[in-house]
This record gives sequence, structure tokens and C-alpha cells, in this order.
Amino acid sequence: MLEGRRVVLGVSGGIAAYKAIDVCRRLVDRGAHVVPVLTRGATRFVGVTTFSALASEPAHTSLFDDADPIPHTRLGQGADLVVVAPATARLIGSYAAGISSDLLTATLLATEAPVVLCPAMHTEMWQHPAVQDNLATLARRGVHVVPPEEGRLAGGDVGAGRLAAPATIVDACDDVLGRALDLAGLHVVVTAGGTREPIDPVRFVGNRSSGKQGHALAAEAAARGAKVTLVTTVGLPTPPGADVVRVETAAEMDAAVRDAAASADVVVMAAAVADFRPAQVAERKLKKQDGVPQVVLEPTADILAGLGAAKRPGQTLVGFAAETDRVRQNASSKLAAKGADLIVANDVTAPGAGFEHDTNQVVILDADGTEREVPLADKRAIARAVFTAVLDRRKQS
Repeated sequence: MLEGRRVVLGVSGGIAAYKAIDVCRRLVDRGAHVVPVLTRGATRFVGVTTFSALASEPAHTSLFDDADPIPHTRLGQGADLVVVAPATARLIGSYAAGISSDLLTATLLATEAPVVLCPAMHTEMWQHPAVQDNLATLARRGVHVVPPEEGRLAGGDVGAGRLAAPATIVDACDDVLGRALDLAGLHVVVTAGGTREPIDPVRFVGNRSSGKQGHALAAEAAARGAKVTLVTTVGLPTPPGADVVRVETAAEMDAAVRDAAASADVVVMAAAVADFRPAQVAERKLKKQDGVPQVVLEPTADILAGLGAAKRPGQTLVGFAAETDRVRQNASSKLAAKGADLIVANDVTAPGAGFEHDTNQVVILDADGTEREVPLADKRAIARAVFTAVLDRRKQS
């Protein structure tokens, strides 16, 4: 996938910058057109001439001394991929905060190409909450992170934070480009958030779903080239490239999803739809002095089952199962009962997983009996795993 692709190789100022020379050579050997961009700090560790000699064109180091009057725009717009190796804590923080203090950070902000960050720093820095928060923010925005390895660090210390091996970095670049547009030509419908079933004008029956996983799924599908319709109950930012339909109740979501699913190739039901709603909705706010109200519930429409019954040949249907016990058994039963192709199941009582968290851990069950475990990761990473499973499923059809 690297053959003929234009790759901007960013090098920031860490001791691991010397390994970027090998990354550069390996990218060129794979057929990529490599454009090096070095920060001022990087030039304290490695030479500009080295990269200019090994890469496909001379290295760039400055916003103001470049031959092009707006180098960051040209570099960003022309890239098929931007990879930063090493990515220091400073570079990561600036990128997460949207600060363009040099040519490399300006290029990162000026590109719409996939971005691969390869962090490298001392263990204490790598484990600092600020660094981890910045990486989580970037991952939610779709940035791909190649985690550092454990090993010998500068000063003779040993621990986590060592730059990933150059071969690993280049393989990650190849993988990102390989799936960059692997959903192109498909219409993907995603649902997100928890429905709200009104009791009166100010109260409702709801659940804890934040909609973060559904929005991450929509963002991932759009980034991989799909036409995306997001049916959501929450006010999170609209994922770039997605068409948003905002709903509130299960009935509204049912109508919106059925309409969108009529032309969809893939439907991902990530929303937490209420199973029950009040049979009667009070026209006025219920007052405490009027006594304890009797709220009689009735079932809502089973949207996933309805989609399963109406599923067209060639359409892929994905359900979600938020469980508190017997996760695999309950999810497997749901998979069979609803007519879905895949079920993404998670234990919402597990630390860091489930509702309202930025992370999740799931098991993806396929109707053919196969399973894949996805360990605790940010919800964008979970989304990547889900669509990889969707594509694997569609290859079997």
C-alpha cells in the first residue's frame, strides 16, 4: 500500500530521532515518496543532510526559510500519510492543543491525511497523565498511535517508552494506508446514545449511555471512506463527513433507522435503546404534593430485531450488547434471536469499560461462531476493530 504514496515523515527532538533514519530508508524501500520534516530539536540529534540524501526530496525544517511560501499547507494537502517518529511529549501536547509552533505541527494541523504518531520518551513522561490524556484526545480524533516498547532508554534506564522498531512503524503505516478507504462505496448507518422516554415534560426514563462509542464508530467509518448516516440522541460534535439525524425516543430512532437502513450496506446499532416507555405521558409536570405517581410501562419497538427481519441480501447488521454478567452467553443468544451478523458485547461493570468512559473492552461475536477479543482501548480503537470485523464478514458473503 506504500507504493507510490506520498508520506510526510515528521521527526521531533528526541534521542530516538536516529531511528527515524531507518524508518525513512524502509519507507523508500517500500516504494513511498518520502518527504522529511524535522523540528529544530530534531536537528540537534540528526543531520538534515542525512534525510535529504535518503528521502525522496530534500528535508524541510522551517516555516519561513522554505522555498515554498506556505510549506505546511502544501505538505499537508499533498500527503497521503503523515507519520511522526519519534513523537515527543512536547509534539504530542502541541498537536492535541492545536498549537502550530513550527513546520511539523503546522503540517499536522493542515492535513486531512491519516496521521500515525510513534511516541518515544522516558518511562515517567510516557506514564504521565497529561501525556496519556493528550494521546487519548488524539486517538478520539482518529490519529493512529504506535505504542512505544519496553527496553533500554537514554541514560541506561530500562522501561516503557522506547520508540517502536522501525519495521513495526513502517508496517503500521502500510496497514493504515491499506484500510484508509476500505469502506469507500458503502453506506454505513450508525446509531448512538441512549433514548429518552418521557414521563412528563421534564422527566424521562433513560440510561447511562453517553453516545461516545457510537460517535467514534461514525467517525471511523467516515475516515475510512464510507457514506455515513449517524442517528444519535446526544449533542456530541458531529464526526467529520457524517450526516446526522437527531432523535430522542425509541420510536423516533426506529423510524429514522428504518428509513436510513433502506439504502444502507452496513447498519451498526450502537445506541442503548430503552426497552420500555411510560404508557401514558403526563401533559404537565408531576408535582410531589400530588403523591407518588403510578408509572405504567409498555415495551418499545425492538429496532434490532426489526432490522434483522427486514435485512436485505448483502446487508451487514451489527448489534451491541451491554451486559453485567454472562456476557458471552447473553450476547450469543441476542445474536441468534435478532438476526444480526455480528454482536459487540461488553461488560459495563468492568473498570474503564462501558457507559460514559472514553475507553472500552469488548468481544465481537460472529454468526459463524468465531469470536475476537478487543482488550481495553479508547473507543476509536474499538470502532476500528468493529469495522475490521464487518469487512471480514462481508468477504464471506
